[in-house]
Amino acid sequence: MEDIAPIAVLMDELRSEDVQLRLNAIHSIPTIALALGPDRARDELVPFLQDSVDDEDEVLLALAKELGRNFEEYIGGKQFAHVLLGPLENLSAVEETLVRDKAAESIAKIAEVLSTPQIEEFYIPLLKRLSQGEWFTSRTSSAALYPPVYNKVSWSIQEDLRKGFAALGADDTPMVRRAAAKWLGPFVKNLSKQHVLSDGLPIYRRLQSDDQDSVRLLTVEDLIVIAKQLTPPEVKEQLLKQIRHSIADKSWRVRYMAATHFNELAEAVGTELVREELIGQYVQLLKDNEAEVRTAAAGQIPGFSKLLEKEVILARIVPCVRDLSHDASQHVRAALANHISGLAPLLGRDATIEHLLPLFLHLLKDEFPDVRLNVISKLETVNGVIDIELLSDSLLPAIIELAEDKSWRVRQAIIEYIPLLATQLGKPFFDEQLGNLCMSWLGDTVFSIRESATINLKKLTEVFGVDWAKVQIVPKVMGMGQHPNYLYRMTTVQAITTIAPSLNLAIVQAEIIGPLLQLAEDPIPNIRFNVAKSLEVLATTYGNTTEGREFVRKSIVPVLEQQKTDSDADVRYFAARALQKASADMLG
Repeated sequence: MEDIAPIAVLMDELRSEDVQLRLNAIHSIPTIALALGPDRARDELVPFLQDSVDDEDEVLLALAKELGRNFEEYIGGKQFAHVLLGPLENLSAVEETLVRDKAAESIAKIAEVLSTPQIEEFYIPLLKRLSQGEWFTSRTSSAALYPPVYNKVSWSIQEDLRKGFAALGADDTPMVRRAAAKWLGPFVKNLSKQHVLSDGLPIYRRLQSDDQDSVRLLTVEDLIVIAKQLTPPEVKEQLLKQIRHSIADKSWRVRYMAATHFNELAEAVGTELVREELIGQYVQLLKDNEAEVRTAAAGQIPGFSKLLEKEVILARIVPCVRDLSHDASQHVRAALANHISGLAPLLGRDATIEHLLPLFLHLLKDEFPDVRLNVISKLETVNGVIDIELLSDSLLPAIIELAEDKSWRVRQAIIEYIPLLATQLGKPFFDEQLGNLCMSWLGDTVFSIRESATINLKKLTEVFGVDWAKVQIVPKVMGMGQHPNYLYRMTTVQAITTIAPSLNLAIVQAEIIGPLLQLAEDPIPNIRFNVAKSLEVLATTYGNTTEGREFVRKSIVPVLEQQKTDSDADVRYFAARALQKASADMLG
């Protein structure tokens, strides 16, 4: 009876009305296979699964996944792995794309462990059946199954595979041709140079001139793979027409794909063709009448410009960049703002000042927050090229304006940029221009800004040193602790918690601990328990020296003992936790 049990239970659960039960049954097939042993798993379980393809898509998807997870180990090892091809072949022909794709992926994984005789006896006939299937679904799945085995079979079978793939590329159904376009690149990578020219190129050309744009757009990546396998003169001779067609395709989706992969294409075709052909084609994409294409092309500006001389960038690319900075689409301007700084190292100091700096300033005043944000987040690249005085003279007014931007994300980006700016500006300039600004953020209405502002003060302390912090930061932060608005008092406590580890014990004892202990009796429970958290940080930071332990024992522990009897549960919890940590450090 026990022998029958595992497979019988599986059968019952797979016949259940409840989809979740059937799913669980599929996920348990490795366990059932283990219980049955390799022989019975092969003879009973696999044939049963082969007949179980009439089910919900999510159950079939789970089955396709399970069979690709080294399932051959449960049926006797690699020499029997081909047995799993049966159920997966059935799954490769179902209607749901996700199931077919997963089944094809699992077949490809099994192909890795099959020997050449197994591939020729079991895999190739399966591939032929799928490729010549009556339904387009099986033909679509077959395209993914050519690349994994091409290099594992004999010369004559390789010839059949090339013919079989060519037939998929000329199929009547657009879905099949789309699958052929998707998998042509991986297939061509396995071909010898001779066969790329004799077989790969004709398939590519046919697909690249397909009447469906959903097929043509997938050939852009195929073009790059083929170009990488040819010499620059061969690319010029064999592919120039197709390159021009793809970049000037009547469908914006194809042009978008060409723009997205433009740098890869440029690197694949070689310097000469970039100069002769691709510069003009790229300018064409930057001026495209579809915003999506211009956005994609803008993202390629620094990468493509690396392949060009400085004079060419100034003559051909910079005028387009200038036009894009005034583009009607905010998404185009945002993409440009994200990448424009990459031109600075390529152009050098003088050209950056003359051509790019006015564009930075223009983009920093853009009405769309993401544009401003993207310029700020990439200014670091420009700092390396332009002297800081010039940058601060031209950009600081814009930065100060953005520090009060209505979009809190822009304010946050400025805060994150401040420590870098501080490093380059130096103390006197920073105190004069930006010191008050950094403190004003502590009173921002948005919590994320207040939090970032405290982290910013910690970073500035690390840049300018403890003595600077004692004079410039600590008095202002502690002064906010007396503010009637509880949010300001809360910010003081949080700022202490963040900054304290970067200070020293003398400053903490002289400037911080007194006002902090007053806040331990604040009427607002939120402030009281944050004081407990802050005292915990002070105890763990400074409790590892004799002087520090004495400070913890005299100043921190009594307050925490008092807070342990607070009327608020949260205050009691955090006080007890802080006491435990403080005691452990003092003993340690």
